[in-house]
Amino acid sequence: MTEQNILAFLPVLPSGELVGSAAELLGAAALIGTPVGVLVTAPGKAQRAAESAGHYGATAVFVVEDDTVSSTLTAPAADALVTAGRAVGAEAVLIPDDVDGRDIAARLSVRTQSAIATDVVGVHRDDEGVVAHHSVYGSMFTTESAPTHGSLIITLREGSVENRAPGVDPKIRRLDLGELPSQSAAIIEFSPSAEASTRPDLRGADTVVAGGRGLGSVEGFALAEELADALGAGLGASRAAVDAGYAPNSLQVGQTGVTVSPELYIALGISGAVQHQAGMQTAKTVIAINKDPEAPIFDIADLGIVGDVFEVVPQLIETLKAKSS
Repeated sequence: MTEQNILAFLPVLPSGELVGSAAELLGAAALIGTPVGVLVTAPGKAQRAAESAGHYGATAVFVVEDDTVSSTLTAPAADALVTAGRAVGAEAVLIPDDVDGRDIAARLSVRTQSAIATDVVGVHRDDEGVVAHHSVYGSMFTTESAPTHGSLIITLREGSVENRAPGVDPKIRRLDLGELPSQSAAIIEFSPSAEASTRPDLRGADTVVAGGRGLGSVEGFALAEELADALGAGLGASRAAVDAGYAPNSLQVGQTGVTVSPELYIALGISGAVQHQAGMQTAKTVIAINKDPEAPIFDIADLGIVGDVFEVVPQLIETLKAKSS
């Protein structure tokens, strides 16, 4: 049987570090074949990132170092994946399911005439090839898709795959993309924005605490922040809480916000409309605290507490603090 190479596009931060989803992308690739990483970085940033990719299981790493990376949107990544895919005969390509990732996937699909599966929550291999899993209709059902021919391009939802590949010493192969096509969008100006936070990133957090309209105010939403800090959790919010001004848009979990798949999701004062459930229903365990016993969130909760969040949560926080002291 021939080796089934699976490409994983691994975005690199300006610091030279891989994004947090790298281990998951390579772990998913290992489920269906041999993981091969693809990195596109500014000059001088590739070596460290390639070594990290090996630590996460990439048996080989294709590297592009180019000055245009910092001034051109997504085109260098698509070019690198096309070149690397042809070099190893990739059966599938895994890409993060974020704004840039979906753009890269679309470009790659057109360039290679390949099938594309978006917002995938799992992968496996059957007798005919790679199969992608999708959580659909507000996470009410799980479906599968597979290409009838050629390779499959997959955008993977962060936090959905638990498998991790063993570390290896990767073979590093450098690529030269040459001159980019003239239609590539250019970055005219870039200003980094650094936010100091001890909380984990919402998309990749193992535990998420989310607050809803039931918290009543910005001051009330601080209770969700306090519980998140006590648990070392990511912080989220319902659309109702965001619309009311309790939390910024970046924290919104749901159909029109961020999709999360943590080990534990704690919903505080969230009614649980289907649009919110679409963004968190794939969490492994859901705990809901709400004073309305008819709230839809209780339909999907593994543990439901009917009560006032301002009475229940402070007791929970005190218990956590007592155990950690």
